[in-house]
Amino acid sequence: MAFSGCNKKRILVANRGEIAIRIMRSIRELGHTAIAVYSDIDKFAPHVSFADEAYYIGDNEALKSYLNIDRIIETAKKAKVDAIHPGYGFLAENPLFAENVQSSNIIWIGPTPKAMFKVGDKIRARSLAEASGVPVVPGKLLNNNIDPLLAAAELGYPVLIKASAGGGGKGMRIVRDEAELLNSINLAKKEANASFADPTVYLEKYIEEPHHIEIQILADQFGNYYYFPERECSLQRRYQKIVEESPSSFIDRDKAKTLGLSAVNLMKKAGYTSAGTVEFLVDKNRNFYFLEVNARIQVEHPITEEITGVDLVSNQIKQAFGEKIIFYQEILNNIKGHSIEARIYAEDSENNFIPSVGKIEFYKEPSLLNVRIDSGATKGTEIPIYYDPIISKVVAKGEDRSQSLNKLYLALSNYHIYPIKTTVAFIMNIVKHPKFRDGVYDTNFINKHFNELLQVQEDEIPLAIACYHFLSSQGVMTGGDLTHEKLLLNCWESLQGFRG
Repeated sequence: MAFSGCNKKRILVANRGEIAIRIMRSIRELGHTAIAVYSDIDKFAPHVSFADEAYYIGDNEALKSYLNIDRIIETAKKAKVDAIHPGYGFLAENPLFAENVQSSNIIWIGPTPKAMFKVGDKIRARSLAEASGVPVVPGKLLNNNIDPLLAAAELGYPVLIKASAGGGGKGMRIVRDEAELLNSINLAKKEANASFADPTVYLEKYIEEPHHIEIQILADQFGNYYYFPERECSLQRRYQKIVEESPSSFIDRDKAKTLGLSAVNLMKKAGYTSAGTVEFLVDKNRNFYFLEVNARIQVEHPITEEITGVDLVSNQIKQAFGEKIIFYQEILNNIKGHSIEARIYAEDSENNFIPSVGKIEFYKEPSLLNVRIDSGATKGTEIPIYYDPIISKVVAKGEDRSQSLNKLYLALSNYHIYPIKTTVAFIMNIVKHPKFRDGVYDTNFINKHFNELLQVQEDEIPLAIACYHFLSSQGVMTGGDLTHEKLLLNCWESLQGFRG
């Protein structure tokens, strides 16, 4: 089916929060109808009000709503949609869901189920990388025919236990000696089975002082494959990315090109179309190894958009409707400045990063030139326990890395959310850390500097929160009267002026 700008389509976003809103923005900019789905607790969520239409899909638990394939397909048919975009997380990398969508005569905005199957399992993806001539980290599949103690000894400690299915650090453990190996394997299997219904794990040689660098790919069904400037994603906590930037200050442009061409070769081998990401580990000597493929749009895709001017989601949609994607690779390689993204989570950094749930009573975003906020929250938004606690992404662009870091820090210092605990202050401490400012960091940075990053300076306590507490103590904030909200805002603005 050929895409036509005047041929209005109905596109359902099978997701929630900030990514649902971000996808719907591109849908509407293309002139199409954006359709949302929601669970009980999301009835009044921002992504629902942002959509042109919204449909209820079930109870709060993800298995009964956002992970319920039958219910989503049933809803899509009821809404008479032309296509479904899965976003990231939930069912985005589930080939069974993609197959069900296509068998229902609905267009799937993503890679084909066949390609998704090839790259979605880490063991299959490793084999694909090897067949494509892409270096892989030495590893061993753990099955009944392999003694794990012998396999680990052959690889050499430390080793990394990894779940074959899924990601996000689930079923992953570093083992530094033989004494802890067997117990760690059992724990990893249990976690993998609980998270992905698949207990399969394997061993890899652990790369010391690694950088996590990824390449964004965009491909159509006409054989056009493009790679974008690399994203540096080494700022991680428990294998979960927190801050990402592009380009990387660790590798040069020749190495970036090598990574890009390697990523294209692998995706061609898989017959991959749509947007996707090939992730690599780069060791301290700048040797690179294939890590995995993410068969979806990435959380961190905005930094690529900011330095290239390409709307990745719009191109995903166009490609799915049969349009040819035409770029000049040399232009994509021409980086325009530097961009950095901070993921803002509803987590209590001072209490082991446990999720912070409840209603947002005060919400004020920064408003700065070349700062982009992809948010799924506002005043009155309920942060539930049932889903990933990401609130928003703050993306700053500058002429160079130093300027983008300064803009990000300024934006975060003017981002106020209350009473929900967030990672804003924690990320501010990362951004101002001398080692990070100098670009001297790897995936172990947060572990190395954890106590420093938790420190809170008194002059950095958000003044809006102090103002809120004061007014609350005086009984001014009771009742939610608009006059009191204006009083709070005036107080906050006055304090900001005093601070400046």
